Amino acid sequence: MKQRLEGKVALITGAASGIGEETVKLFAENGALVIAVDIQDELGHQVASLIGLDKVTYHHCDVRDEKQVEETINFTLEKHGRIDILFSNAGILGSLSGILELDLNEFEKTMATNVLGAAATIKHAARAMVAKNIRGSIICTTSVAASIGGTGPGGYTASKHALLGLVKSACSELGGYGIRVNSISPFGVGTPLTCTAYNLESEEVEAASSVYANLKGIVLKAKHIAEAALFLASDEAVYVSGHNLVVDGGFSVVRSA
Repeated sequence: MKQRLEGKVALITGAASGIGEETVKLFAENGALVIAVDIQDELGHQVASLIGLDKVTYHHCDVRDEKQVEETINFTLEKHGRIDILFSNAGILGSLSGILELDLNEFEKTMATNVLGAAATIKHAARAMVAKNIRGSIICTTSVAASIGGTGPGGYTASKHALLGLVKSACSELGGYGIRVNSISPFGVGTPLTCTAYNLESEEVEAASSVYANLKGIVLKAKHIAEAALFLASDEAVYVSGHNLVVDGGFSVVRSA
């Protein structure tokens, strides 16, 4: 059976842990050659080694630095000759303080990673796709906080709303080149990012999310988000663009209603 990403080259940011790590594994299992990008070098190298260096290459990149982003795209092109898929997944939760105690320096850091970093990565990956006439797939990790308020810190919520707008704009501009641009909005997942921010274990995050979840009987895991990314990256979604795939068990529909 043909693998769903056979012959494709994928670049994944925020790849050393959590959703990114699960997506690296799943993409590689489905035939992709993966460039795993992060700033957590030890973890990133471990991920690549465990999956197989014939399938995954780790590369250090801080997405807040456009020069590093451009160099990473060039590294990918030099190694594999093309980029078919970008999964822009790098992000931070940022300060947990509310608007009355908002630290604007921390707010700026959150926007720099979650919005400017994504913009730089989309820009240079899309340029590479256009230059080689590749009908690529670009996917960004947003959040339920991209659609409704009160589900995350103010800076994080603002950044994810902005990222969703960026996805829509990029979809409009890149459709003429045959490039699809979509996003995935997860509900609460017990990733290292969330656990560290709230000083909780993964099981505690999952339990807290399950209390507020609309869909009962299943616990949302990082692998479920990776599976959504696999669909959007594959030819099964060949005419899906500008879509925000919400993986929240109906939470945002019920909450907004």
